[in-house]
Amino acid sequence: MEDRVAIFIDGSNLYHALRSNLRRYDLNFANFASALCGERRLFRVYYYNVLQEPGQRVEGQREQQDFLNALRETPYLEVRLGSTKLAQGIPVEKGIDVMIATDLLLFAWNNLYDVAVLVSGDSDFAYALQAVKNMGKHVEVAYFESNVSKDLLDVADVRHLLDRNSFKGLWISKHPPRRKRIGAAAKGAHNKGDQ
Repeated sequence: MEDRVAIFIDGSNLYHALRSNLRRYDLNFANFASALCGERRLFRVYYYNVLQEPGQRVEGQREQQDFLNALRETPYLEVRLGSTKLAQGIPVEKGIDVMIATDLLLFAWNNLYDVAVLVSGDSDFAYALQAVKNMGKHVEVAYFESNVSKDLLDVADVRHLLDRNSFKGLWISKHPPRRKRIGAAAKGAHNKGDQ
């Protein structure tokens, strides 16, 4: 019986890692999920992020909605959205880490997957991944070297180092977009808990 794979993407963490490491963010999520899954059977991809604050930038909100609508058209991908709160005048995402950790644990408990692939470098997920392992599941972490916590890597059964070569053929366009259209929409708010 082939392993069922569930992929959990920390959207803000991935966006910032792509932007700082590769200077682009126009990722084809269906191809990315397929690359992480390999020959195994994909159960589902979960993408977590926050909605931009109402009234901030009307154009940014429209771009984010276009980005989220495109994600929703990706087969077997579900979008999960948290909220933001202002911290010293800066919007900070709230609830995303709890949503990811809850889904990791709940879906493992309900035996919906055999392998969890977490796309994040945030150390906040280390304990949740350990709990998933304790339930008999395998855990993998996809990360950029410059954006990962040692605690997270120590828990992972398999590590997927993401670099320029990892993304060949996984972009929406041949060349990086000239405008920050998709990037502004994808990034969400700042995540105080990254790493």
